[in-house]
Amino acid sequence: MLSNDPKRSLDNQIRFAKKAVTFSERLKIDSVIIKSNQIYSGLCIYTGKFDEFRRVNFKNLRLSIKANDSLALAIANHNLGWYHHRSRTQNDSAYYYYSKAYKISEQLQLDSRQVEILINISEIQKLEKDYIGSEESAIKAIKLSENLPKTDYNLESLWLLYTRIGDGAVTLKMFDKAIEYHEKAYDMAKKMNDGFLLQLSSENNIAYVYKEKGDVTTALTIYEGILNQKLLFDLDPNFYALVLDNVAYARFLNGNADYNSLEKMFERAYRISDSLDDAINKLNVSIDLSKFYKGQGKRDQALRYAEESYQLAGEISSNDILLEAMIILSELKGGEEGSAYLKEHIRLSDSLLANERRIRNKFARIEFETDQLELEKERIATEKMWWIISSIVLLLTSLLLYIIITQRNKNNELKFKRDQQEANEEIYNLMLSQQDKVDGARAEEKKRISQELHDGVLGRLFGTRLSLDSYNFNEGKEAVQVRAKYIAELKNIENDIRKISHDLNADFVSGSGFMDILSELIDKQTQAYQLEYQFDFTDDINWETISNKTKINIYRMVQESLHNIYKHAKAKHVKISIELKKAVIWLSITDDGVGFDLNKSKKGIGLKNINSRVHELDGTVEFQSVIDNGTTILIKIPYTT
Repeated sequence: MLSNDPKRSLDNQIRFAKKAVTFSERLKIDSVIIKSNQIYSGLCIYTGKFDEFRRVNFKNLRLSIKANDSLALAIANHNLGWYHHRSRTQNDSAYYYYSKAYKISEQLQLDSRQVEILINISEIQKLEKDYIGSEESAIKAIKLSENLPKTDYNLESLWLLYTRIGDGAVTLKMFDKAIEYHEKAYDMAKKMNDGFLLQLSSENNIAYVYKEKGDVTTALTIYEGILNQKLLFDLDPNFYALVLDNVAYARFLNGNADYNSLEKMFERAYRISDSLDDAINKLNVSIDLSKFYKGQGKRDQALRYAEESYQLAGEISSNDILLEAMIILSELKGGEEGSAYLKEHIRLSDSLLANERRIRNKFARIEFETDQLELEKERIATEKMWWIISSIVLLLTSLLLYIIITQRNKNNELKFKRDQQEANEEIYNLMLSQQDKVDGARAEEKKRISQELHDGVLGRLFGTRLSLDSYNFNEGKEAVQVRAKYIAELKNIENDIRKISHDLNADFVSGSGFMDILSELIDKQTQAYQLEYQFDFTDDINWETISNKTKINIYRMVQESLHNIYKHAKAKHVKISIELKKAVIWLSITDDGVGFDLNKSKKGIGLKNINSRVHELDGTVEFQSVIDNGTTILIKIPYTT
């Protein structure tokens, strides 16, 4: 496709992708629309149209469910998870969509997609400090990765997973386990064709574990080995600044008293981070400088960098360093101001601890609710299957019963059962079938009249003519009486012809319009739902001139309303009326059910469907309901002919 041609500019690819979406929607083939949307949404990422990316994938989500396309459903959920994940502030929504995508990918045995999703889930769990959950997700991904080819991409995924487990272990003070997993990450980077920087990153992580463990000497040796790598600054100046800060602070902790040299190293790391606008590195250097100056008793310098760390940590939501900065500030300032920082530290610590527990419960709840949704779908599918089986059994039983009674009743029952099982689109076909009925009835009537004329009227005329011919030349009283008899017969034949003419002029198929179709729907559905009904309509509306779109939507709104009344209202009686007032069709549906709270129930699927259909017809809808006092739906549609 032209939208997938990398030789073309991004603008041209987007333009062709939009055209592909438009053409596919005209075709009305769900699989083609889904594919076009997938290509277009991918291009939206490169142009920064993230809201458009979300809209298109949400549309694909609905289409995939309708088309029962599991792979497309997994991709749509994955993309929506990524959309929420990228903001870093909607982790619960991201986790929900990722979980659904993972379950579908697991069913389809898509190992590589499962790994990619689990990496993202693990990152969300780590960000929300669910370290155990993050480790479990990472281990699942590692096991799946064993079945994948050892490409650089898959090896980098393994490096990331091992690193994440190692980082989580450090937070939980499991230092030996952390070193073990960072060493595994190092091995993955070593196997890559272009994994040199990842190797150095793993070494930096291992050194950090040793420093946290208290073995500063080993940490310093590793840090200095990384810093001595040639061209490190050229390869990654951000990483160089990080290692430079780590070496300076490790030397300080290890007792190096050459403070001027250490200060220059810290300052250079700070300048590099500041020039590259790397807030994270700048924060790390600031907090280390604060501790460095505090250790020398230089209160003003220590205070300056502690305050900067406090501000930066708050801006980028680095709670660990924020807590550390609060402790330093409480010690440096003392008095009421220092006490205020200490109290803030306690409040934040308690809040973070409570939040960690809440997050773990939230993820467990999201997973549980996702599982419950799947179980509910299976239950509904099972019930639907049994409902279909029961309907078929009932249909067969009814068929046998009505064969015994009469052929006509059997046909009506079969039609009723078939109508009950057909989709809503049957209305359109029903309207078309009316013309066939009219034509059939006319043909039958013409055949009947033809037979009557041929076998009855014409035969009698022929006989009378022959008899009159035979008496044409006879005279006398007897001949006059015979001719009078045949003249009377001709009058009878004249009356018969007049009757046939009247029958021909009669509308033998009257009442076969839209109101009959609607009446049939109301009659059958109220019977099925055990409702009494009253249906009033005006003859002022010429339904033949109204578009099928309007009639179909009216039909479906009545159908949807009756279904809602049966499902929710617990009503016994329903009144439906159709009137014409000032070029506006008024459709009113009233029940005597339990009613509902308008403020709470307006978002129901049934009411949304009615709103959508009314909007499509440029009409208005008003819902009137009182608890325990019934509901009225008043729909107004412009009457256009």
